[in-house]
Amino acid sequence: MDSQSPSSSSLITLPGAIIIAGALITVAIIWVNKSAPIPSTTKNTSAIAEINMRPVTSADHILGNPNATIKIVEYSDPSCPYCKIFNTTMVKIMDEYGPSGKVAWVYRHWPLDKPDANGNILHKNAGNEAQALECAAGLGGNDKFWVFEKRFYEITPSVTSETPDGLDQKQLPEIAKFAGIDAVSFNDCLSSGRFKDKVEADYTDGINAGVIGTPYSIIITPSGSKIPLNGAQPYATVKAAIDTLLSDVK
Repeated sequence: MDSQSPSSSSLITLPGAIIIAGALITVAIIWVNKSAPIPSTTKNTSAIAEINMRPVTSADHILGNPNATIKIVEYSDPSCPYCKIFNTTMVKIMDEYGPSGKVAWVYRHWPLDKPDANGNILHKNAGNEAQALECAAGLGGNDKFWVFEKRFYEITPSVTSETPDGLDQKQLPEIAKFAGIDAVSFNDCLSSGRFKDKVEADYTDGINAGVIGTPYSIIITPSGSKIPLNGAQPYATVKAAIDTLLSDVK
């Protein structure tokens, strides 16, 4: 998981990413309707009731059925290497549960492009990349957003010790063209900063929801409860949570 703290600027391996999420926040077992336990990364079960996030609406970027039984709201940073890892998990989840309409994926922005107390910026291009995603949505609608999003995470090297600058920003209009979006209109949108406030609104919403780093997801259960899922959790963990929640639906 990436966070704004200086110590998180050094990249670790996938197991390390999962371990650090567990090290920072104790893994708790959450019981839903007295059913099987669902693993979740949260300090304690009382934290669930304190999650204050804006409701999912048609203004969100939603992949799958907007009225799905379960919604997974992900706060993501395009430059974050763990977000790239978790993206593959969510693609698999949607391949399995999306066609039935049981699970929807909601994407929100949480770019780590703000200076820390020492003036260091973890991901200098993350805000621009988040705005690029918004430009894709603004010019092409929800479907084009998800084509752009998928292609972006497929090709970005992310910010690592080997690729400290992450994706070459000149590739953004190429991704737009891949998604079927006019590159000139895309560049005009991106250079205008049209969606800067929208990205910032997502960031503020993430803070209110308790986001401490990326990726950070919140599972909205069939009953409307909210379960935090912190870090690049593996497919098996996310699937187990979904299956347990679905098994309790009458």
